[in-house]
Amino acid sequence: MSVEIEPFSLPLSKPLETAAGTIETRRGFLVRVDIGGTPGLGEATPLPGWTESLTACEDALRAVDDPASALSDDRLADTPAARHAVSLATLDARARAAGRPLYRYLGGDGRVEAVPVNATVGDGEPETTADAVERAVREGYPAVKLKVGSRDPEADLDRVAAARSRAADVELRLDANGAWSEATAERLLPTLADYEVSVLEQPLSAGSLEAHARLRGRGVDVALDEGVLERGFDAVLAADAADVLVCKPMALGGIDVARNVVRSARIAGVDAVVTTTVDGAVARAGAVHLVASLPGLRPCGLATGDLLGTDLRSGVAPVADGAAAVPQGKGNIPPR
Repeated sequence: MSVEIEPFSLPLSKPLETAAGTIETRRGFLVRVDIGGTPGLGEATPLPGWTESLTACEDALRAVDDPASALSDDRLADTPAARHAVSLATLDARARAAGRPLYRYLGGDGRVEAVPVNATVGDGEPETTADAVERAVREGYPAVKLKVGSRDPEADLDRVAAARSRAADVELRLDANGAWSEATAERLLPTLADYEVSVLEQPLSAGSLEAHARLRGRGVDVALDEGVLERGFDAVLAADAADVLVCKPMALGGIDVARNVVRSARIAGVDAVVTTTVDGAVARAGAVHLVASLPGLRPCGLATGDLLGTDLRSGVAPVADGAAAVPQGKGNIPPR
């Protein structure tokens, strides 16, 4: 089994402003494997704060000589983006060898043509935010997630009000990336419930599981993202800290790991959504296959391809009418 690594750099179409910082470029590595004569392709696109650094990712990938042993002996446990690439490449090769689309190889039952997705709107003035939400509704998105926390909380409420005034029926979600205090979240939640915000994602810092638990039951579902990564799935469940888990395959270490987390969460009575870390087309397609293998998920955060100015591949899992098309060929995406 051979492993090849190819670096890439993908500039965003415009900077994405979040409470955790500004994202302008996504850099990473394509990983190619050959398993028994069948090729497989994976992607590592690290995002510090969620994954290891670019340098740590590259070092980990270059140390892989046998994908199977690298996945089984946990040597990549501390470099989730690197593990994601090796795992996706391996699953791609195995699904190709089996002659099945990746979602069917993962355990999906029956043909799935498309999966519902949400739009994401970055920080901006109220009018700009409302314009973006209105555009998303016209494009058929069933849900829109607003990035909040970069400005004064009252200013974010103005943005929510403007968005709701233009889109009375769309599902609105907020993502604060841990920017608020518990007192701020407690003060804002009644108003957010009045605006029919469905989900408030990571309002507090990642380690604040008990405080997140206290925010639940106020008319808006509490979702954890960074909290799952920092404290772990079992700790989140033990603290009863979330109504929804946000599962990022790149940050969790692969679509195989993410699938196990989603299935375990459902058994425990906790909902889940799958989102990207503004990844390239190879990883996004893998996430689409993951969602297609898990029927009944809420609209997921997979419509991030248009955030990129250039991509690894065009026409992969395109989004139309609020849904991402599921690739139907062998493996993850068709080979070049």
